[in-house]
Amino acid sequence: MPERDVVTWTTLISGYIKLGLIVEARSLFDRVDAIKDVVTWTAMLSGYVRLRRIQEAERLFEVMPVKNVVSWNTMIDGYGKNREVDKAIEVFERMHERNVVSWNAVIAALVQCGRVEEARRRFDEMPKRDVISWTTMVMGLARSGRVDEARKVFDRMPERNVVSWNAMVTGYAKNMRLDEAFDLFERMPERNLSSWNTMITGFIQNGELARARKVFNEMPEKNVVSWTTMITGYVQKGESESALKVFVEMMKDGGAKPNEGTFVNVLGACSDLAGLGEGQQVHMLISKSVHQDTTFVASALLNMYSKCGELSIARKIFDEVVIGQRDLVLWNSMIAAYAHHGCGMEAIELFEDMQGLGFKPNDVSYVGLLNACSHAGLVDEGLDYFDEFGRDNSIQLREDHHACLVDLCGRAGRLKEAYDYIKQLGTKASSSIWGGLLAGCNAHGDMEIGQMAAKELEKDDPENAGTYLLLSNIYASGRKWREASRVRLKMKEKGLKKQPGCSWIEVGNRVHVFLARDKSHYQSNLIYSLVHDIHAEMKKAGHVPNNDFVVEEDFSSTQLTKAS
Repeated sequence: MPERDVVTWTTLISGYIKLGLIVEARSLFDRVDAIKDVVTWTAMLSGYVRLRRIQEAERLFEVMPVKNVVSWNTMIDGYGKNREVDKAIEVFERMHERNVVSWNAVIAALVQCGRVEEARRRFDEMPKRDVISWTTMVMGLARSGRVDEARKVFDRMPERNVVSWNAMVTGYAKNMRLDEAFDLFERMPERNLSSWNTMITGFIQNGELARARKVFNEMPEKNVVSWTTMITGYVQKGESESALKVFVEMMKDGGAKPNEGTFVNVLGACSDLAGLGEGQQVHMLISKSVHQDTTFVASALLNMYSKCGELSIARKIFDEVVIGQRDLVLWNSMIAAYAHHGCGMEAIELFEDMQGLGFKPNDVSYVGLLNACSHAGLVDEGLDYFDEFGRDNSIQLREDHHACLVDLCGRAGRLKEAYDYIKQLGTKASSSIWGGLLAGCNAHGDMEIGQMAAKELEKDDPENAGTYLLLSNIYASGRKWREASRVRLKMKEKGLKKQPGCSWIEVGNRVHVFLARDKSHYQSNLIYSLVHDIHAEMKKAGHVPNNDFVVEEDFSSTQLTKAS
């Protein structure tokens, strides 16, 4: 160009900034022949703010020869987004001239940091407000649980846009006031995708899955957030088959491509159902997408293959992720996979490799490792790791860790040790911890500790049928038929029944479901015949089943009389 003016320089510098090429933009900006005005300086400032490089923005702002209201507002916004709200207020107070954007920026900064009372005071001081001012205040009050105050502000608004309505609907939904949220949603003059997604999310977060599905079905259009929210809701509710059906609908619809969250939740559904075929199909879709290299998706794939019994494929997926890209989530997933399959030594070896490569284990790492030691009977190793974990002050012991230790000792028959440990916990001992001890007592026939564990469980969860069944089995294993009968009678009086065990298998694209003692399957005679043959083979091999631990549901006084 034979001639360049300030507009030319500003245009080119802004172009680099918009593409995120801040170094190139600054290089042009600093040239000796550069022609700059306040717009150029503000564009450079805005580039640093957008990239959250707040210290560089701060240095540039302080040396600006001339500042306009846009420059000041940009700096306030930058501090607010970096949660440096006191600096945002300081800049606001230094301004000679403020507009509504200046006020909105400082109120938004206060709301983001939860300083709602200060935000409200500033809002009341505003000489002039726009729809953004009102909406920010509604959002801040609702987010802090002051939803009735938010509604009063909302009702006073001179004008509202779709964002204002969404803010109020979200406020009601997040504060578990779904009927008011839905009433407002129905009255909205216009709705956007965010409005519909907000309502679906609200219903799902409050356990109203059927209502969420109804709203979802009525949506005029859906994006990836809509589909993923609905899939997630079904997975969280344990309705994994419905989650997969929604995913199939999504793929047929074709209006939205699955994202990382979609794939992670769909793979979770496949894991819950042990649906290897479905999981493999999802894996094929992932391999053709940009999400195949993300660690969260790799972790979900690993977990799915592990739960479907394909441990070698799970390890292959783990190994294919470049070491530099493996995060703690992926390491923890592989350790948990080994624990799930009872491969204790492999889990320990992987844990040691992880530490050797500089990864610091977290609380989840130790849960997986302790479970692996427990399932493989590696009691001493598990206790050593528990001691190591206890000495690490940066990690807090959780209920899961206490339960793992009790399970570890219980499986190995070290029940007194487990009981003494629980007593040290005092009120921290939960029903899952006592349940682990009771299961250990059942496995090893320890009547004395089993009675104490059952007593604690009954206090905590008196309606749990499993507690009574385990205690009854412990009595039966010690030939205490009268006590076993008394426990069963108490269970019957309370109207408690244990849910029957359920399993399923997929053969030839058909899922076959079985309940305990189920004879409804069209091939049940053949199945029971084969089971009988397997039992016979097991006996020949020297296995003696211990029927003392199994007490039938119809345990009766006749049996008690015979035993006496």
